[in-house]
Amino acid sequence: MSPRKTYILKLYVAGNTPNSMRALKTLKDILETEFKGVYALKVIDVLKNPQLAEEDKILATPTLAKILPPPVRRIIGDLSDRQRVLIGLDLLFEELSGDKTDMLHSGPEEAI
Repeated sequence: MSPRKTYILKLYVAGNTPNSMRALKTLKDILETEFKGVYALKVIDVLKNPQLAEEDKILATPTLAKILPPPVRRIIGDLSDRQRVLIGLDLLFEELSGDKTDMLHSGPEEAI
């Protein structure tokens, strides 16, 4: 049995706006359905931490970045289309071929 991949993602939002909350809810729904137990999500508010947005070259929100496993992938804007998110992050193939049994539980997302 091969070791499970852990998916490290960052969601950049601008404050507690309806658009930011919708992006977070949609993303959490996708992750809990498809990658429960094998992901870590860090939510970064660029209004509170503009230096992080600058360091990571984030120009618009919401921006979702898949950091691990490589390669790094980003989606900017609307996250409501589940298939677009999975394809854009290069996760669709793994989602369709992965074994979803015996997964570890993920911890809560970390807000910065």
